[in-house]
Amino acid sequence: MIELKNTVKKFDSYTALDGIDLRIEKGTAFGLLGSNGAGKSTILRLISGVYSPESGDVLVDGESVFDNVSAKNKVFFINDETVQFGSFTLKKLKNYYKGYYPSFSEEIFENLRKKTGLPLEKKINTFSKGMKRQAIVIIGLACCTDYLLLDEAFDGLDPTMRIIVKKMLVDAMLDRQLTTVISSHNLKEINEVCDTAALLHDGKIVFSRDIDDVKGSVHKIQVVFGKNEDGSSAEYTKEDFAADGIEVLHFEQSRSIGSIIARGDIETIKASLVQKHPILTEVIPLTLEEIFIYELEVLGYDSSDNISE
Repeated sequence: MIELKNTVKKFDSYTALDGIDLRIEKGTAFGLLGSNGAGKSTILRLISGVYSPESGDVLVDGESVFDNVSAKNKVFFINDETVQFGSFTLKKLKNYYKGYYPSFSEEIFENLRKKTGLPLEKKINTFSKGMKRQAIVIIGLACCTDYLLLDEAFDGLDPTMRIIVKKMLVDAMLDRQLTTVISSHNLKEINEVCDTAALLHDGKIVFSRDIDDVKGSVHKIQVVFGKNEDGSSAEYTKEDFAADGIEVLHFEQSRSIGSIIARGDIETIKASLVQKHPILTEVIPLTLEEIFIYELEVLGYDSSDNISE
């Protein structure tokens, strides 16, 4: 597994990661979410051994990864930039990485290359952005590491290219239990590929959870309240529902219609609402983006962060 324990990373006076704890189990498709500058790329560079932490531990299968060849051989990091490979042909790039990764599979490389139709002898700087991304993903998968790290893996790709890259990743995850860690500010991409995700903000982990658990534990309930004896609309506050034992993340009311975002078992929440004698209650599905925004709101973070659906 991958573990970060009370990890701090600074760049001069700027603290990129502020004492974070993170655990990524083997065989997981793990998403790192957060706005630009939240610390996602820094975490990937620490796990791959590019950076050394100021304090704390960064462990791959129990070994400190920085300046440790045996730990680094288990990890392949795909940067969000490919300009450094521009003068290489795909064949030369393959041979370059083959020299560093003893587990490199020519068979996997050639199978994936044939599926994508990428040329072996053309320089990579002549490739489109999508072809460049395909090329480095093919190399990464052919290195047969236990862990594959991708920084903004699908950023800038057209829909067809996204599908091709995602399929290559998912096939590898299913075939050999590859652990994949993907950073993104796009919740839709993470939701489609990952089963677990961590949300970062200002160098801290807001939470790290199974995505299905996140979806199943936060609910939006639209409520139509009755009238008071004088005919006016009954008015409530967030605190009124919290007093009934409901963990409310957000509440707003306009006249007789209220909107409640609450965490917990939905039947328990609905049973508690009965005490307010509503005329109508309706459960409305939340997107993953909405859930994360409300979670940030409760924690006092700015919900206008650049996390997109």
